[in-house]
Amino acid sequence: HLLLFLLFVGPFNCFASYSRATELFYSLNEGLPAGVLIGSLARDLRLPTAGGQHPVAPQPPLSFTLASRGLGGQYVQLDNRSGELHTSAMEIDREALCVESSGATIFGGAAAASSSSSSPSSESCLLLLDVLVLPQEYFRLVKVKIAIRDVNDNAPHFPVPHIRLSVPENAPVNTRLAIEHPALDPDVGTNGVQTYRLRDNYGVFTLDVEENESGERTPYLIVMGALDRETREEYVTVIVAEDGGTPPLVGSATLTIDISDINDNCPQFSDSQLNITLYGNSSLGTHVATVHAVDMDLGSNAQITYSYSQKVPQPSRDLFHLDESTGAIMLSSKVDGDTPKLHRLIILGNGPGCIPAVITVLVTIIKVMMRPPEVVPRFIANEVEGVVYLKELEPVNTPIAFFTIKDPDEKYKVNCYLDGDGPFRLSPYKPYNNEYLLETTKLLDYETQQLYEISVVAWNSEGFHVNKIIKVQVLDDNDNSPVFSQQLIELSIEENNVPNAFLTKLHATDADSGERGQVSYFLGSDAPSYFALDKTTGVLTVSTQLDREEKEKYRYTVKAVDSGFPPRESIATVTITVLDKNDNSPRFINKDFSFFVPENFPGFGEIGVISVTDADAGQNGWVALSVLNGSDIFVIDTGKGVLRAKVSLDREQQSSYVLWIEAVDGGDPALSSTAKITILLLDINDNPPLVLFPQSNMSYLLVLPSTLPGSPITEVYAVDKDTGMNAVIAYSIIGRRGPRPESFRIDPKTGNITLEESLMQNDYGLYRLLVKVSDHGYPEPLHSTVMVNLFVNDTVSNESYIESLLRKEPDISVEEKQPQISIEPAHKKMESASCMPTLVALSIISLGSTALVTGMGIYICLRKGKKHHRADENLEVQIPLNGRINLHMLEKKPMEISNI
Repeated sequence: HLLLFLLFVGPFNCFASYSRATELFYSLNEGLPAGVLIGSLARDLRLPTAGGQHPVAPQPPLSFTLASRGLGGQYVQLDNRSGELHTSAMEIDREALCVESSGATIFGGAAAASSSSSSPSSESCLLLLDVLVLPQEYFRLVKVKIAIRDVNDNAPHFPVPHIRLSVPENAPVNTRLAIEHPALDPDVGTNGVQTYRLRDNYGVFTLDVEENESGERTPYLIVMGALDRETREEYVTVIVAEDGGTPPLVGSATLTIDISDINDNCPQFSDSQLNITLYGNSSLGTHVATVHAVDMDLGSNAQITYSYSQKVPQPSRDLFHLDESTGAIMLSSKVDGDTPKLHRLIILGNGPGCIPAVITVLVTIIKVMMRPPEVVPRFIANEVEGVVYLKELEPVNTPIAFFTIKDPDEKYKVNCYLDGDGPFRLSPYKPYNNEYLLETTKLLDYETQQLYEISVVAWNSEGFHVNKIIKVQVLDDNDNSPVFSQQLIELSIEENNVPNAFLTKLHATDADSGERGQVSYFLGSDAPSYFALDKTTGVLTVSTQLDREEKEKYRYTVKAVDSGFPPRESIATVTITVLDKNDNSPRFINKDFSFFVPENFPGFGEIGVISVTDADAGQNGWVALSVLNGSDIFVIDTGKGVLRAKVSLDREQQSSYVLWIEAVDGGDPALSSTAKITILLLDINDNPPLVLFPQSNMSYLLVLPSTLPGSPITEVYAVDKDTGMNAVIAYSIIGRRGPRPESFRIDPKTGNITLEESLMQNDYGLYRLLVKVSDHGYPEPLHSTVMVNLFVNDTVSNESYIESLLRKEPDISVEEKQPQISIEPAHKKMESASCMPTLVALSIISLGSTALVTGMGIYICLRKGKKHHRADENLEVQIPLNGRINLHMLEKKPMEISNI
């Protein structure tokens, strides 16, 4: 949009804009957070703002816009209205952004400005911004230069952690040596590296700093004291670089100062003279002596050569050879009778640039008239430089060498024998004379002894001895299998282990040497796949979690195999016991248990067994049972899980119980589970039927003679607290007394008493029916009895007479027969009769009932005054069935009834 605007303002405006270009300079520290105010363009350009006072009409608002979003625009935030310039969220790091040049370090979206007195110094790092100010009345291009000031946010650091410097030992005091790899510090000015120091100067060194024209500082090591490589050849210290910031930051590196050698020492002999005695019969090449000089210098400065002095005569030079490198003196010519007995050998030790060191060797030759015996070996076994090599397990009598024993003068008898310990034998080899065979007498064992040193001794009859030393080296063979430190490795680990858990480190040894004694470890074929054995270290691990409840013991084999050819192995057995953790809750066989218990079950009798298991072992698998509810009635045997009731249970009081049983194991922490127990009480026939009506044996009912046959007279109503067949009630008349007692019958199921036959004039009077109310309980039905009294008459004219009859003991014969309950449908066929007689009979009964009710009401009113005399006599009596009824035991007072 700004470009379009510039295209339309015209040439004149463009010219005006360039003429109004302005530069603003700001500075800020690097590393500032977002939102820090850099400067206000409107204020610094003295442009009118919305809040200013102007006499003219209000001007359109100012607008400030960055001409381009170059690199510099990423680090600033320009408010388009106020012209305030703030730092953005991108932190400015001067050392990362500025590129050092000969002048100012400049980056941004525009070219570098010409330097002036008001511009930043040459060490500055500049951000260049071009800002356009609109509208057209205030249009101008503002070039903003922001100088980024350095802060001390970088510590000096050396490009290498270890610096080595070599100083010759003859360096004079105040020698200056530049230290390569000086410390670097991205900061500039005083925040850059200012000084260097040594943490330990050993009293002979110090540091100085020189600054070149470009401002770079280089440390120099200055020698402050005398150096001697032979006394100390190296100094190790720490060089520390420190900048000038506040507080100053430091960096360090290890500085090793090597003292280089110069040829300031000459060879020296420890002795000035050696005295040597040599037998005249010594053979050529006999070692006479060795001279040795020492030079404290190093390398070529310490190279020593040995030579004879010019004072040594030529015959001595010819007789004794001097090795110029080693200083060894050897017999180089045969000693005879003309050889001088004393030789003075002056030997020089020569070093580069040094005066030779001198040592004198006096050699005295003792002439021997008789020569010693000679021992000449001829080796059969492999021999190198006097060492015989034999494999172990070589068979017995393995030949080693032939020895020829002889006298050089051929005058004396020579004998020989073997000296030294070992399974060897030296015996004459017949049929040859002076020939001896050296051979083994036993099997060699490398693991028992690897090296033997024996001597073949020859002596003649004059007592001269000669020793020939033989060394026998036994070579190892793969004759030993690896041996485990334990043949049975018993391990234990807790279950639920972490994967790749460490079990043990197997260890097996092999007495063989070299590769033959290197042991590798392998699992046997019977090992489960989740066990791992490191081939080299023998570390045994298990890659998965073990579950004791799944498998408690593991047993498998492991092998130790050596690297010989053919390889040998041994086997050990690993047993692993998985230790239990309390990770299993007790588990009931069923979540819900149901027990059927007969009521009146004796107290503390066994109701049932609660089966619970815990897959854990030991204390973790021990389970304790307890009743969470109903503990005042029920108890449970913790060990056996037997549920018992403390008291006898009565179904009629409560027919079922619901208990919650908790099982808690013995772990720490303990785990638990619960189960629901339902106890259902089975009914037993422990309650006889209870007669609710009639309420007394002394009550009676008036039956009108006009009552039609089949008419209901009254009923016997009873209930039984038991259930099922124990509560099924049957009614029967077991005793009768009256004018015609068979006139009444009782329904065995309902207890309704009906009139069987029409009543005649002769049937008037008191009928007494003994009704048995029996249940169908098992195994023994229970029953109750009640006396039903019926008075057949037109009216109750003489109540006292009826009561007197009731008080008399009735002579009733008990009928011993069980009541029969018909299962037939309740609908009975009515005997065929015409409807008209039935209607007439019903009408008569209705009129009679009305008259009877009226009469009874009058009768009740007349006897109200006597009620308090008989209030305590209205008792319910149940007569047990005992064949003949003892009516003297019955209360004979009639009960008033109101439901006639």
